Amino acid sequence: MSNRRIVINQISKINAETIGGKNPPEVIHYLDTSSITRNRIENVQVLDSKTQPFPSRAQRKVKNETIIYSTVRPEQEHFGFIDQNTENLIVSTGFLTIGVTDKEIDPKYLYYLITRRDITKYLQTIAVNNVSSYPSINPDDLGNLEFVIPSDKTIQRKIAEVLSALDSKIELNNRINAELEAMAKTLYDFWFVQFDFPNEKGKPYKTSGGKMVWNKMLKREIPKQWEDGELSDIANITMGQSPPGESYNDVGEGTIFFQGCTDFGNRFPTVRQYTSKPTRFAKEGDILLSVRAPVGTLNIAKENCCIGRGLASLNSKDSCITYLFGVMENLKQIFDRRNVDGTTFGAITKDDLFSLKILKPEKNILIKFHKIINPAFEKQNEIELENLKLSELRDWLLPMLMNGQVKLK
Repeated sequence: MSNRRIVINQISKINAETIGGKNPPEVIHYLDTSSITRNRIENVQVLDSKTQPFPSRAQRKVKNETIIYSTVRPEQEHFGFIDQNTENLIVSTGFLTIGVTDKEIDPKYLYYLITRRDITKYLQTIAVNNVSSYPSINPDDLGNLEFVIPSDKTIQRKIAEVLSALDSKIELNNRINAELEAMAKTLYDFWFVQFDFPNEKGKPYKTSGGKMVWNKMLKREIPKQWEDGELSDIANITMGQSPPGESYNDVGEGTIFFQGCTDFGNRFPTVRQYTSKPTRFAKEGDILLSVRAPVGTLNIAKENCCIGRGLASLNSKDSCITYLFGVMENLKQIFDRRNVDGTTFGAITKDDLFSLKILKPEKNILIKFHKIINPAFEKQNEIELENLKLSELRDWLLPMLMNGQVKLK
C-alpha cells in the first residue's frame, strides 16, 4: 500500500465562504459551537432576518461534506462533519470550516484523521499557550498539520466507513435513550404534576375526581394525604469538597475525581482525573448534581468516586431513585428558566439545596412508579455503558487504522 504526505492547508480550503454579498439569504439554518459535540448536533436554529437581525457570529457558509471544528478549547470536541444538504446552513465564526479540494482525499476520512484524540490534545496544548483571553487556535494551527495517509482513496473510504458505522450505532443508541427519557418524563409529569396517577380503580386520580387540597408551602393543590417537604427529606445529600491540588493526577493514582460538570457526558461523567487524597465521595448509582454554574446539570456515577466543590451527590432514602431523578430533572427546569430570565445562579449553597421545596407522595404511589419506570431507567444505563465501550473501540481503532497498524481486508 503506497502512502502520501499531506498538509491540511494544501488539500483543503479553510473558511472558504462567508455570508453576505449582494443577496444575503433572508432565512438561515444556524449552528453554534455549543450545539454540536463530536458530530452530534443538538440544535439548529432557523432564523429569519425579517423578524430580527442574525447574530453577528452567524457568518460561515457550509456546504455538504464540510468539516467544522471549534477554535475554542479543542478538548471539548465541538466538531463535526456536515453530510446533509441543508439550505443556507450557516455556522458560527467560532468554527473553522474545512472543505476538501483534493479529489484524491475522502472528506469523511479527513474528518476522522483530524479529530483523533492525540490531535485534539495537541491542538488543546497550542490553544492553552496562545496569547488570548481563553484557550483557542487559529486557522494555521490546524491548517499546518501534516499527515501520512494511504494514497488509495478507496482505502481511505473503507476506513471512514468502519469508523462511521461505530458512530452510527452510538447515535442510534442515543436516540433510543432519548425516547426512554421522554417516556419517563411524560409519566413523571402525568403522575406528579398533573396528578393523574392510577387510583384504586386504575383510573386517573385527578381527572376522576380525586380529592385535592390546597398546600400553602407549594402554593398549589395536591392530592389529599400527600405532603410537602424538603429535598433532604427524600434524599441523602453529600456536598463535594475539592482535595488538595497537588493530589490531582491523570495516571490513575488513587480515586476517580470529578471537580464539576465539565466532566459530564450524556449520562455518565468522563474520567479524566484522579486524586490521591480523596475528601467527599459519591457511590456507584448516585445522582451527581452540578451546584455551580450551570446549576442543576445532572449525571449518574457509574463507579465510586470523589467529588469536588462543583458537585453534590444524591441517593434516595426511599429506594426510589427514579422518583428522585424525576424531582431533580424538574428542579433543573426551574433553574434553567431562571437562567433564561436573567437570574443566573452562580452556585447553590448546602442550606439552599437541602431546603428546596418538594412534593412527598404516598409511599405506595412511589413504589408503583418505581416498578414501572425502573426497567427503562436501567436500560438507559445499559445503553450508555454500551456507548462508552463503542467509543473506546472507535478511539482505539482510529489511530491504528490511520497509521496502518490495523488493516482492512
